[in-house]
Formats: sequence, C-alpha cells, structure tokens
Amino acid sequence: MDFIREFLAWFNSGILIYFLVLNVTYIILVAISFFYVRSQIKLKKVYDLTGLFTSKLYLPVSILTPAYNEEANIIASVRALLQLEFPEFQVVVINDGSTDNTMQKLIDHYKLARVDKYYPLIINHQPVNAVYESELFPELTVIDKKNGRKADALNAGLNIARYDLVCSIDADSILEPDVLKKMLRAFMEDEETVAVGGIVRVANGCTFSQGRIQKIDTPKTFLGRIQVVEYLRAFLFGRVGWDYLNSLLIISGAFGIFDRRAVMRTGGYVHDTVGEDMELVIRLHHYYRSRKIPYKIRFLAEPVCWTEVPEDIATLSRQRNRWQRGLSDSLWRHRRMMFNPKYGRLGFLAMPFFVIFEMLGPVIEFLGWIAILVALLIGAISWPFFFAFLAAAVFLGMILSLASVLCEEFTFRRYPKTKHVLILSLYAFFENFGYRQLHTWWRLRGMFDFVRGRREWGTMERKGLDSGT
Repeated sequence: MDFIREFLAWFNSGILIYFLVLNVTYIILVAISFFYVRSQIKLKKVYDLTGLFTSKLYLPVSILTPAYNEEANIIASVRALLQLEFPEFQVVVINDGSTDNTMQKLIDHYKLARVDKYYPLIINHQPVNAVYESELFPELTVIDKKNGRKADALNAGLNIARYDLVCSIDADSILEPDVLKKMLRAFMEDEETVAVGGIVRVANGCTFSQGRIQKIDTPKTFLGRIQVVEYLRAFLFGRVGWDYLNSLLIISGAFGIFDRRAVMRTGGYVHDTVGEDMELVIRLHHYYRSRKIPYKIRFLAEPVCWTEVPEDIATLSRQRNRWQRGLSDSLWRHRRMMFNPKYGRLGFLAMPFFVIFEMLGPVIEFLGWIAILVALLIGAISWPFFFAFLAAAVFLGMILSLASVLCEEFTFRRYPKTKHVLILSLYAFFENFGYRQLHTWWRLRGMFDFVRGRREWGTMERKGLDSGT
C-alpha cells in the first residue's frame, strides 16, 4: 500500500505540472495573439485602400469545395461563393459520389450543362463521371466523380483548377463576401507565402439569406455555445500565436488558400488519412525546410468562414474522434521532424508541443483524473494538493477560455451585443465541468481508433444554414 501511495503522489505531481504547462502555455499564446492581432488590425487599413484592391496585385483564385451528401447546404454555399467580392475567381464544386440529391440540386439550380474538355491527370484520383459548367455563371464548374473521400475530391479539383492559387472550403460553410481580398493580403505582403489559413466561426444561431450573413447571434443549444468558445480559443488565439512564432502546423480544411504549384510539387492531398488538411501543411513544411527553400505558411484572423457545427452528442463525438485520429496520423507520419535541427522551431517547439499536449493529451488527462480519483478513494492525497490540481486543470482552463472570449470582444467584436459576451463568458465557465472531461474521452477513443487503424469519416447530420432561396 505504501508503494501505491508513493507512486500516486509522484504520478499526480507529474499530472499537476502537465496541466500547469499546458494551460499557462496557451494563456501566453492568447496574450501574444491579442497584441499581434491588434497590430494586424492597424496594418490592414493600408490594404483597405480602394486603389490597391482594384489593382492587379490580387491574383485570381480557384475555389475548391468538395461535397458529399450536402443537399441541405450546397445551394447556399455555392451562392455565397459566386457572390464573393473579388476581380477574378473560379468556383469548382466536386461532387464526391453523393448518394442524396446534391448533384441534381446543382444541375437544376445553376443550369449545369455537361462539357467535354481535356484536363491533365497530374494527381491521381477516382474516375470522373462528368464535368459540368453553368449556363448562368461562367465561373462555376462542377465535377461529378466516384466517391474517394475529401482528399481524393480535392485532388480532382486541383487538376481542373485554372489558377495558380486554390482556396479549399467545405461545402457546409459560407464565406464572407470580402474574404478573398483579406486572405490574399498575405500573398501580397510576401511572395514566399505558400499557404494561408483563415478563421472558422460557428454559424449556428446566425441568420443567413441569399448566401450572406444577415444577423450574428449565438447558438441556442448548450453544445453549440460551448463550441463557439472552443473555436475562438483554437482559431482566433491559438493559431494566431503559432503564426506569430512562425510554427503553424494546421490550416483548417474548412478554409485555406494554397499555392497550387506547391501543393502539386508535394504530391497533393494524401488519400489514406482523415486529417488531410494538417498532413498537407506539415508536408509543405517538410518539403521546403528539407530543401532550404524560403517559404511562409500564415494564419490571418480577420477573414471569416462560417460553418455549421454539430449540436447533438453522437455527431459531435464522431467529429472529435476523427479530428484526433487525423492529428495523430499527421504527427506520426512526420515524427522524424521531432527535435531535428533542420526544422528549427517546428522540430523543437511546435511538433513536441502537439505530440505531448494534443496527441497524447487525452491519454495523460484521462489517467490523471483516474489517478486523482483512486488517491481520493484510498486517502492517499492531501486536500491542498487536490485543490492545486483543480486550479491547474480547471481554473486555468476557465481563465484561458474567458480570456479568448474577452480578447475577441476587444479586437474584432463580431458578436454585437453585450448579452453575447455574457453568454459566452458563462459557457467558458461551464465548459470545464463535465464537457471538457467528456471531450477528453472522445479524443481518447480517437487515439485508440488511430492505433487500431480506423480511417472512416463517420456521418455528419446537416440542418442547413440559409433561410433564403
């Protein structure tokens, strides 16, 4: 029994240090991000000049949007893309073997006609049944292909894209009209830029019509509001911090712009992973750093993509399971970058952090809670230590979430009413009691499924965002 007590004391001390390092690091990232975002807001005024926007500095973009059983959102999403405020762009919708009415809705609504054109097969993908162009919108192209999952669909889009920059966006998402103008700023600032990510915000609760957002509001459900806090913390003040450190590992598959030639050079999107977005970004890092070619991978916090998030436990758990499998797979594939001097901060800072605190995080956190429970049951823990553990694991987590909400209020302030800030602040508190522990369990199952080799995407139920026609 004495040995068990000593082991639990040692182990719990390690878990306490783990939670302290994790939450303090993210609080530091939030602080860095706040001041970095403020400086970006001042700088953007230069790029908002009308003369600069209408000049030829803005390169044309091909927008790739894979769609699988997206009949609830597809018309609204494509409409929003066609209404983007940008001089020259192409919209490429890739219907990836949908079994619902996605393809027929596109044909009927946009008056699609089948075309016979030659497109070089630079990157392999599942066979294409047909290629369509719209009689109403010459910039719209639709690919109807056999199912091969998202990465395969994106590769088909890369082959057909006519421009050197490609924007990948999920079919259940809606871009704000001026988003390309804001995103292309990074390519204008530095010609070595090969990829740029933008922020993804929760669309649930907001009002959309004719492909545009009409009213910003918070979701009506508990899970929806919790995810608003999560997305603010992860995107607005997590990835901004990694961008400042020039160590960004993730550009969300829901919204990012890439140099098409760079993606082609590295082989396109890989088929055998559910984390194709993160895997591509790490592979770009690997390609350019191993060859000592100057490059930049950026994240901008102002361009907004609105996306529908799950509001039921079953769908949300499948999504987070998939995210954990994708993250684990990407980090494992590129494990040789860890502590490798040629990769600089990526090898010595970003990769170790993501392996220890994101990939292995659910395992460590789950064991930590079990160890604390066992120690309490056998009387092997002191109350001062227990409260210190709660402070590190829960209280600092609340500070982190609350700081993310307040930083959004003092920077972009997309939620217009004081009640929105109060609601989100309250949910920043609630998140740490029950939901965070449940989320750890979902991620833990994702880790086990990754080890087992599971690669299924899982189904996502969509309600649709647009109330207009």
